[in-house]
Amino acid sequence: MPDTHALVNDFLNKLKKRKIEGSKATARLTAELLRTVISQQRLPNTNQAAALVDAIKAIGEKLVAANPVEVAVGNIVRRVLHIIREEDVSLTTSAIGGLSLSVVSDDENDGERDDYPVLSAASVAAAARNALRAPSLQAVLDDVPHSAAIHHSCSSADDSEEKTKSADKNSSSRKLKHNVIEAVNELIQDITTCHELIAEQAVEHIHHNEVILTLGSSRTVIEFLCAAKEKKRSFRVFVAEGAPRYEGHILAKELVDRGLQTTVITDSAVFAMISRVNMVIVGAHAVMANGGVIAPVGLNMVALAAQRHAVPFVVLAGIHKLCPLYPHKPEVLLNELKTPSDLLDFGEFSDCMDSATGTGSPLLHVVNPAFDYVPPKLVSLFITDTGGHNPSYMYRLIADYYSADDLVLQRKPAS
Repeated sequence: MPDTHALVNDFLNKLKKRKIEGSKATARLTAELLRTVISQQRLPNTNQAAALVDAIKAIGEKLVAANPVEVAVGNIVRRVLHIIREEDVSLTTSAIGGLSLSVVSDDENDGERDDYPVLSAASVAAAARNALRAPSLQAVLDDVPHSAAIHHSCSSADDSEEKTKSADKNSSSRKLKHNVIEAVNELIQDITTCHELIAEQAVEHIHHNEVILTLGSSRTVIEFLCAAKEKKRSFRVFVAEGAPRYEGHILAKELVDRGLQTTVITDSAVFAMISRVNMVIVGAHAVMANGGVIAPVGLNMVALAAQRHAVPFVVLAGIHKLCPLYPHKPEVLLNELKTPSDLLDFGEFSDCMDSATGTGSPLLHVVNPAFDYVPPKLVSLFITDTGGHNPSYMYRLIADYYSADDLVLQRKPAS
């Protein structure tokens, strides 16, 4: 079996050195790492879910600190923590149901109930809250675990009763880990197929003879546009080049190779061309809890131009990009400064970067941000792998996929 500490350290080094790029790849690798950690985690006889949550939080805190800009890491860690809590509540609910049935059937034997499972107060309270509220989307899709009826069986001898209790504890531990791993496998599958699920909705949003504007390079946008092309939609695409890294050139070349009519424009020409556009379709780095978007630099300018000319601004994003934090939170790093060499050649401007006489500071400063923040009021629609949603609906998705106790990835100090 692989050493989990070595795997975690290797993944931390890759995050710190930016060897893993892209939200989808980062999210998938994070989920696979946490699945390995869960499968090899040794759980105590009691408070198994709490022990598993603490272990994942300890690793998640390190992963997020290694690259705070890549919020997909924290998103997946919180999703896995939510899965653990949901499975624990589900197993507790099943145990409570079995206990109630046993009490009704054996109410005359009040003294023979010592072998019932010991349920923590937190689990019982969570199960009660879960029964009173509407089920989450994930709970609806997941299979309901079978009731652990073995906990309520009576044995004929004391020694066999003790063995049964020990077996029940081991079975409960295996049941929790098995259910969590199965749910994480489904999460990995959802991340892997998010492009295809988003692309299936293209025919509902792109129509004949429309002009679509996009900026930068996004695999989700490429698959979305090409899916509309495969459905016999005839349309044109304006691609803003996305200076200074000019990722729009890469996007334009791939669209042309796949048979789409494409026009490359400069970023400064967006406002001049937006009046000819029917829809703006872009990708995102992250979607915040308030419906705001962390996107490649330049997209806020595009969103403002689209609002000025009443052009729909549509954002394509997988659910793994949905971050349950707000942009004003101090733990959210909204931007990252890239190397100045993307903008200026150091040899040509080395004289300008020398210190000014008597001030000790350079005359020339080069700022090269990687991202923009687009407020929710500029976004018309989010298209995710679960369907289309308005920015105001993000809070409901967050309630479905994240737990309020896991918004801050920091373990409670030991008492």
